Amino acid sequence: MKSEFALAFNEVVEDRQLSKDVILEALESAMVSAYRRAVNASSAQLVEAKFDMDSGEVLIFVEKEVVEDVQNPGTEVLLSEAQKVDPEAQLGDMVVVEDTPEDFGRVAAQTARQVIQQRIREAEREIQMDYFEKQVGEIVSGVVQSVNSSKATIGLDKKAEGRMLRKDMIPRERLRVHDRIRCLIYDVKDSPRGPEIYLSRAHRNFLRRLLENEVPEIYHGIVEIRSIAREPGQRAKVAVSATQQGIDPVGACVGVRGVRIQAIVRELSDEKIDVIEWSNDAASFIAKAISPARVIGVYLTESEEEGNTATVVVPEDQLSLAIGRDGQNARLAAKLTGWRIDIKSQVEAATEALHKLKEDPAYAEMAVREAEAMEKIAIMLEKKAEGRPLPPEDYDFMSSFIDRVERRLEKQRREEDLEEKRRHEEALATVPPLTFEIDILDVDLPEHILFILQEGGMDTLGDLVLQMRLDPDRILALNGVGPKSFEQISQLVEPLRLTPEQQDMLQEAQAAEERVLEAEPIIETVPEAAEEEQAAEAVEEEAPEMAEEEVTAEFVVEQAAPKAPAAEKAEEESPEEDFDKLFSYDAKKYGYFQPEKAKFEPEEEVPAKPAKKKKSKKRRPMVDDVDEWEEW
Repeated sequence: MKSEFALAFNEVVEDRQLSKDVILEALESAMVSAYRRAVNASSAQLVEAKFDMDSGEVLIFVEKEVVEDVQNPGTEVLLSEAQKVDPEAQLGDMVVVEDTPEDFGRVAAQTARQVIQQRIREAEREIQMDYFEKQVGEIVSGVVQSVNSSKATIGLDKKAEGRMLRKDMIPRERLRVHDRIRCLIYDVKDSPRGPEIYLSRAHRNFLRRLLENEVPEIYHGIVEIRSIAREPGQRAKVAVSATQQGIDPVGACVGVRGVRIQAIVRELSDEKIDVIEWSNDAASFIAKAISPARVIGVYLTESEEEGNTATVVVPEDQLSLAIGRDGQNARLAAKLTGWRIDIKSQVEAATEALHKLKEDPAYAEMAVREAEAMEKIAIMLEKKAEGRPLPPEDYDFMSSFIDRVERRLEKQRREEDLEEKRRHEEALATVPPLTFEIDILDVDLPEHILFILQEGGMDTLGDLVLQMRLDPDRILALNGVGPKSFEQISQLVEPLRLTPEQQDMLQEAQAAEERVLEAEPIIETVPEAAEEEQAAEAVEEEAPEMAEEEVTAEFVVEQAAPKAPAAEKAEEESPEEDFDKLFSYDAKKYGYFQPEKAKFEPEEEVPAKPAKKKKSKKRRPMVDDVDEWEEW
């Protein structure tokens, strides 16, 4: 039969949901603390406590010095007593012996109660913290313990409590004490009183986890959730796509007769959920995101200053539905797609299109072509202003008119983008490539100007030169760059310009390098040894003055590669050498190879290279094996 101590020990283990080792360690640590306090033992002295689980007795073992005559019983022990524990003990040795005080169990229980409770609480907090840190982003189930105006307390596993703030609750949802609810853990913080677990039912990831639980296709990755926009308790939009062909992502989420989506709607207190198929085409995706309203046309405008804007044209009877109550539908569609959405009725869009053709000079040419259509649109708008109805064919004509005008605007923007790209390429062609390898902080300019340029997004000297070519006003507009500083930058940048001749030489050098790289497989596909011998003899005839060790595979590739007209010069004036001369001269002049102090230096003459001495002709031995030829 188990002792009372063992029964109490097991009860504590079960009640606290802790392991036996944790409870036992806490008890032993408390007994050691009680012993030190009872006998006033030093913290440097080794003291251990052992429990007998059957009898419930506690034994204290203390390290003492072996002596002939005991002066301090707390730190010394007789040789005869020490040899009972360790037969080889000698005088002066340190031996661990039992030294349990009389009636120690009752005294220790009184003095060690707080220590035991503290250790158990610390162990519980550590276990709770480790457990719930792994649960962040997951749904947990709990019981409502209390509700007030600012928060609700939810009882969770491991005897932990989570808090749900008012902003994390679904509006107009009433929580009652003892109700079991599901919620999302979105944050866990450590505190002296234990982990602070923050729960939410209004987070959009709560809807994501509910969909994963209810829709097996999402859980297994067959259907992917692309984005979620949600206003808790009112409406939510979910964009989904299929990762496999033949799968209907919307049908998989809705389920047969809406069984799957209705289970989620009930969990979210009748929150309306629109499931939309995601599309790579932005216009098509935006049109679907405006659902349930019907869309006539979507016209996109991309701008770095104003961001991405989509103009959505809908019929007049669909305008209120597209905007939604207090703009809710349009707001959710904008969050879902990431575009700024401007919704217009068909009549409003036609009025603006007619105004553009009449007032904007950019549409003058189109206005001449659309003169007859403009008259018809003006008559239709007058009828609408008078409140008279229009036949369906008039609305169709109006839609096509709006589409032509808006498409003309999109075409004009594309042309402007192409023109901007062309200007960028032309400016980039005048910038020496080596300037992009020089850090902006190594340029010979005042230090505060260099830091301002770096904060402005120019990390290298090449970025600074390119920006001066494209838009110098942007550099002048930086805070801290005045006329004097701008003049210094201009003096530095202006000499760093490639002439058209240098640009042609650079392009020829790059083209020659590409041709050499393309010709490399020639040496890898030599079919037979006979062809190798013929190639070797041809090399010897064309290069009689090369030494044996100079006839390499690279030379064969160079001879085999087709040469451009510009490359048919003398061998000592190849495009690669011209490229090196071009930039080696600039390097000396502008300090390219001195990044620690890039400054201008006086122009120096480039010494002419000594002519190579011709070596005597030596016949190269024949190579019969393909492998040996590749190694050669």
